[in-house]
Amino acid sequence: MSNVGQLTEGEIEQELRNKGATHGLRLTPQNIDALIKSEAYWVVPLTTTTICALTLKSGYVVVGKSACVEPSNFDADMGRKIAFDDARNQIWALEGYRLATRRAAMETLARIDAELLLSGLS
Repeated sequence: MSNVGQLTEGEIEQELRNKGATHGLRLTPQNIDALIKSEAYWVVPLTTTTICALTLKSGYVVVGKSACVEPSNFDADMGRKIAFDDARNQIWALEGYRLATRRAAMETLARIDAELLLSGLS
């Protein structure tokens, strides 16, 4: 069985540092955590489903969930942790897209500036 995907965030960050892959635009766990303004949790009545709503400093809300198949195994604290992680993982995707879009815009502006410079219009 493969160990791919088995690293913690701390281990990933350490491996990136070891490989010198920490330059340029990138996200860190600290960046993601700094975006979270508040968190709220609900257990859906008569179920083992836990919902986590993370409100970001921008006002945007991401929602995570967890569910336990066997009601006798349900643990509210574990449900909150899993639902929180599910919501937090969505922030990574959203912020990754935002950062990639920002990088593309910066590259476009740099290309335009270079073209203007070469044409003598700057």
